[in-house]
This record gives sequence, C-alpha cells and structure tokens, in this order.
Amino acid sequence: MIRALLASTAFLLIASPALADDVHPTLSLSATADVQVTPDYATVRSGVVSRAATAQQAMQDNTNAMTAVFDALRRAGITGNDVQTSQLSVTPVYADRTEPRQAQNQYEIIAYETRNTVSAKVRDTTRVGNVIDAMVSAGANNIQDVSFGAEDTTTAMDQARRDAIAELLARADLFADAAGFELCGITRMSEDFARSPQPMMMARMESASTPVAAGQLSISATVNADFCIAAD
Repeated sequence: MIRALLASTAFLLIASPALADDVHPTLSLSATADVQVTPDYATVRSGVVSRAATAQQAMQDNTNAMTAVFDALRRAGITGNDVQTSQLSVTPVYADRTEPRQAQNQYEIIAYETRNTVSAKVRDTTRVGNVIDAMVSAGANNIQDVSFGAEDTTTAMDQARRDAIAELLARADLFADAAGFELCGITRMSEDFARSPQPMMMARMESASTPVAAGQLSISATVNADFCIAAD
C-alpha cells in the first residue's frame, strides 16, 4: 500500500495545490538497517617514544629508532602512500608538582620527550600481526591503534538504505493497521548522516605472530519519514 503512495503523493501535491495546503495528522517514523562487509585493509598506528636530557638528543634517538621502523615496513612490502607520519612532537618533561597552583613555566624541566607515530595501511588483513611484530622488533614501543576498513562500501550502503526504507514502510503499515487509520502518502523523507563503518564481532585469526582479528564492518543507514494520515 505504502509503496504505491510513494509515486502518487508527489503527483497529487503538484496537480492539486489546494490539497497541498490541507493539514493532515502526521505519523513520523525512522528505521535503521545494517549490512556487514568483510574489511579488505587495516591501518596500524604505531611509533616510537624517546626521552633524553636534551631535545636534540631525544630527537636524534627517535630518528634512529624510526628509521629502523620505516625499514621494517618497507621489508614488509608497505611503501609509498600506504605509509604516513601522523604525529611528530617534542615536549618538555617537568618535575613533579610541588605546589598545585604553580605556573607551568616555573616547573623544572628534567627531560625532553619525542613522539613519532606512523600510520601504515596493510592491504592483506591476514598479515597485520606480522607487520606489528616487525615494527616492534625494529624499535616501535607505542602501538596506538589498529583499525579495519573497506575500500568501497557504496554497494553495502545502498543495500542498507534499501533495507531501512523497507523496514520504514513495513512499520508504517503496522502502525496504520494497529491504530485503524489510513495513510495518504509521504510528506517528507530524509537520511541521517552516514556513520563510519563500525567493527563487529571478530573472528580470531590464529598464527605465530601477534593475533589480530579482522572481523566484520557494519555499514549503517538510517531513514526518516513523515506519513500523512487520511482524514476520516
């Protein structure tokens, strides 16, 4: 019933301006649908944190360690645009506070800390554990994050939209049948801002390397609509 009204509503509003001005009670609903996809790449964010008495020495120590990390990534086949520096900082390390309200510039600097983080895109999700192990063996001491993604989620997103709309129309029919009224069309339809793919329950991949689970990504779509309720 509702599907047929989708086409008729726009025609009636154009052909009969007076009808468009009529005020009808409204049923507002929303529906969400999820579609699961298998990730085809992983992003590993890892790097080196170094501390030394001077900023220069902290930077030099960090540079030496990160050079080894980049070499390990190249040996693992991760090069070019799949490697990107995501953080580089040098900050002073202050002595413990003695007075809570003391200004920061009055604290004693006891060392300097350098943080260098690289994001590595691993296109074979079965090798994520091996890549992490290679980075750690090369000197990485700060594993920040491992996330999974898919290059093309267009088909999955469109399916999620179709499923959400089907659920929305079925729900509208249910409300109309349960409450005993007739629907006269859809006056408004919108989609919520698409959410980034979310990781679902993971299936562990056992290997001699660090165990990492790729699992599934959940592609979600939410559709909202206002249905006009026919006058008695």
